[in-house]
Amino acid sequence: MSSSMEKITDNHKEERFNSLHGDEDEPVPNYRGIKAMPYIIGNETFEKLGTVGSATNLVVYLTTVFNMKSVTAATLINVFNGTCNLATLVGAFLCDAYFGRYKCLGFASVCSLLGMLILMLTAAIPNAHPPHCAATTCSPPTPWQFTFLLASFLCLVIGAGGIRPCNLSFGADQFDPRSESGKRGTSSFFNWYYCTYAAAVMVSVTGIVYVQSNISWSIGLAIPAFLMFISCALFFWGTRIYVIVKPQGSPLTSVAQVLVAALRKRSLELPEDSGALLFDYHPPKSINSRLPRTSQFRCLDKAVIITDSDKINPNGSPNKPWRLCSMQQVEEVKCIVRILPIWASTIIFNVPLLQQQTYAVFQALQSDRQLGHFQIPAATYVLFTMVTLTIWIPIYDRILVPYLVTGKEGGITMLQRMGIGLILGIFCMVSNQTLI
Repeated sequence: MSSSMEKITDNHKEERFNSLHGDEDEPVPNYRGIKAMPYIIGNETFEKLGTVGSATNLVVYLTTVFNMKSVTAATLINVFNGTCNLATLVGAFLCDAYFGRYKCLGFASVCSLLGMLILMLTAAIPNAHPPHCAATTCSPPTPWQFTFLLASFLCLVIGAGGIRPCNLSFGADQFDPRSESGKRGTSSFFNWYYCTYAAAVMVSVTGIVYVQSNISWSIGLAIPAFLMFISCALFFWGTRIYVIVKPQGSPLTSVAQVLVAALRKRSLELPEDSGALLFDYHPPKSINSRLPRTSQFRCLDKAVIITDSDKINPNGSPNKPWRLCSMQQVEEVKCIVRILPIWASTIIFNVPLLQQQTYAVFQALQSDRQLGHFQIPAATYVLFTMVTLTIWIPIYDRILVPYLVTGKEGGITMLQRMGIGLILGIFCMVSNQTLI
């Protein structure tokens, strides 16, 4: 029995390895995760030092250097942040379907560097930004100056769209998923990743922001550009030891196939007996466990109905995946549909969350920030959020959870935590309103 279980486990690991790295006939990659980790962690650390150092103080930069109104600057920053988040969907699709993580990370890093250089030039070149406000007049940016500024934002958006969905998974690719040392290396990589990420943000919202606000915008924006250059250099320096995984196809394509196939077969009736009329193919090398059929969202089940025009390949896969999908694909799409309400609720939650980057900074600008002979930069107040999280998480995990008599391992469920967070967000906005 023991030998049988070990054989099954080894087969499962082999299937997972083949699904990630190609066919069984391909050579085994030379995993050097520990050697590759400094380059990837260094790339991520200096990238965060650069991007956070440039983005944290942008709202102050737009209002003081580009003479924008507070509402205009806040709107532009929110649109910029939202576009960066949406760009990750495009970047993830292109990475998984066509280019792979290495090429996407390399191209995106260069784009981020270019965006920071352009942003630095908007401060360093006098004609690239409006003149300082006089006693009674304040000139807005010219169309050329505003276009130059938007060019830097565009490059930063492209960089964020390629870096954010690829950096963690690219680091995990460097470790052998079949070995215990590879699993430990992956865990160590994640720990170092988040540790250096927090340290980079701390340095950015204190040191770099101080230089920008109190010394020089040109120097303060040149520092993140230089740090991003180091990030690019470290990334390409480690190319010779990276494990570069070939693109395997995007999950977004599978979702689109289910929707298109269900729409094409919307006029068909679902059979009472699943039998041979429903396509239940499961790839032999898939790392996803087989999902049972559910009765929710039955309209999507029409994508698995086999008609006379549908043909099956010798390996069991459909000949036309945009007309016939497997039950596994449909159930995976149903899982996505079920979490849409949770996702929609986080949209509302991010409304007060985003105020920390704009409203809190504007409030700090109007406050007395003098601490002896030292004046705290307005954007540094974002640091209080990270400090609060750093203090609260161990208090919850080590003090509150043991005394919560709920019978659950984590004290309360994830859904309950999210609900409490939404309620606290309401109180946060109410308290902000009372301060206005």
